[in-house]
Amino acid sequence: MSTVAALTQSDYPGRWWIMLKDGRIECRLCPRFCKLNDGQRGFCFVRQRIGDGMALTTYGRSSGFCVDPIEKKPLNHFLPGTSVLSFGTAGCNLGCRFCQNWDISKAREWDKLADAASPEQIALAAQRLGCRSVAFTYNDPVIFAEYAIDVAQACREQGVRTVAVTAGYITEDARPEFYRHMDAANVDLKAFSDAFYHKTCFAQLAPVLATLKYLRHETNVWFEVTTLLIPGENDSDAELHCASDWFAENLGPDVPWHFTAFHPDFKMLDKPHTPPATLTRAREIARSKGLHYVYTGNIHDTKGGSTWCPGCGELLIERDWYELGEWNLEDGRCRFCSYQIAGRFEDHAGAWGARRLPVRLAIA
Repeated sequence: MSTVAALTQSDYPGRWWIMLKDGRIECRLCPRFCKLNDGQRGFCFVRQRIGDGMALTTYGRSSGFCVDPIEKKPLNHFLPGTSVLSFGTAGCNLGCRFCQNWDISKAREWDKLADAASPEQIALAAQRLGCRSVAFTYNDPVIFAEYAIDVAQACREQGVRTVAVTAGYITEDARPEFYRHMDAANVDLKAFSDAFYHKTCFAQLAPVLATLKYLRHETNVWFEVTTLLIPGENDSDAELHCASDWFAENLGPDVPWHFTAFHPDFKMLDKPHTPPATLTRAREIARSKGLHYVYTGNIHDTKGGSTWCPGCGELLIERDWYELGEWNLEDGRCRFCSYQIAGRFEDHAGAWGARRLPVRLAIA
């Protein structure tokens, strides 16, 4: 029997739900608050009512494992140059028409779940592979929160850190428990317009902004923000100025912000690639509001991809795509003026580079 055929749906008990007076179960994990009769699945597809309870059907199941550079998440201020063991499951609680991992996030067939692994296996594999961290990515870890939390706990026992790559679409009920176990996060801020979220992602902006403020003011999680700029959709000067003003006021100058280039995908094939000039313009607008660490991504742009000292303007970490070059940090400070740089840094840059290494874990 093949590995694929051997993988069956999990019936792992799900959390964050209540029983309604009409007999339906309401999921309280994400702001959709899906209301389910017996056998029904939520919008995310992976949370299912079974009897009088909720099941996470993808617990212990993965769409595959890969060792990536941490800069690919993207995280530029979290253990630069190190490798991260990345994996996702199936399903998603957003419906982005431009999803660039749609084959995973929109999966409805179990043949997308090519690997199975326990939390302990994942932590030990990361350690064995020399990865400093494990990333929950490709699809949103919020929807497999129970699995992600268990993996994070196992990783901490092995001295491995964990990273959530997420849209931040999570409720006040679940947010504290989820992020209590994470060391770092990259949050996708899809746009700064509720109309965009509603029309293009089938979601709302407000819960994402609440997550960002929560991370900044109520946790020690290191986090960075990514906005994919789509021509004619979320890249106007007015929206970028508005978003940058909010960012500066609510998150402060030291949270890194990545503006990345769109390419046509999934159900948004009619839009062109993002011109590099658009990313540069967005970076300049954000920096004009006093933000210290603003990056361009998905393009070759050494200036926009590198870290510069807010104190003296010198080059601190040179980046060309995912390759690191010059390194001018000492004890997390600028080598030239001793300015303290926000982030989680070690004495030396890692040497993983831009390699991407698919790996298989033993079946649990």
